[in-house]
Amino acid sequence: MTPDAPRSPKSSGAAKWEGLVARYAWADADEPDAYTFSVVAGKTEDEVIRAFGGDPGASRLMTFAETVEEQAAHLYEDYELLRVLTADRRVIAIEWGYHGSIPEIAGRTSADGGEFFSVHRSVNARYQVMHALDGHVDGMFDPFELEDAAWMDPEPGVPAWAEGVVFHMESLCAESFALLERTMGVAVDPEWMGMALRTVRLTSPSGLFGRSEAAWFP
Repeated sequence: MTPDAPRSPKSSGAAKWEGLVARYAWADADEPDAYTFSVVAGKTEDEVIRAFGGDPGASRLMTFAETVEEQAAHLYEDYELLRVLTADRRVIAIEWGYHGSIPEIAGRTSADGGEFFSVHRSVNARYQVMHALDGHVDGMFDPFELEDAAWMDPEPGVPAWAEGVVFHMESLCAESFALLERTMGVAVDPEWMGMALRTVRLTSPSGLFGRSEAAWFP
């Protein structure tokens, strides 16, 4: 019997990546229809809550579904909730909202030696991934716009931390979460959605930044 040929490092890496993406298939399902997951290294939960515009002393326990229901009851108000937990020495911040997609939040949260990565999906089919290091956003983009990057001339550039990733319409979110895990070294567990986690109400972006548009651009 002829032994199987050894797999090349390149093929092994591709298989590992495909397995990573497959694990996040839940993220491209119809439910939930919107979310922002942010992962922060080098900070405590209280520090992350403050950077997002919340009060660490005013927390309560809520599931993701409960935050969705409460926010929907205040649909036409600036009413945002943030859930946090700590996993593998990283703080995970989960929203049915968008604070974690704002560059100024990423900068504030990663300041003084921290690291930040967020994955955002809106009800309007807007997608975004963003990374910040030590107070500075070093890359953010919409994966949907990069789906056909290989066919564009010139091919759009991507941050160093996203090199080698090809996005596909049917798995944009799964690939975004796989990129998050590859970058930050922590796996996002969908079971967190149903768990009652520490939850705070956030100050609206207008309350945090005033009328400054600079908060939205790195």
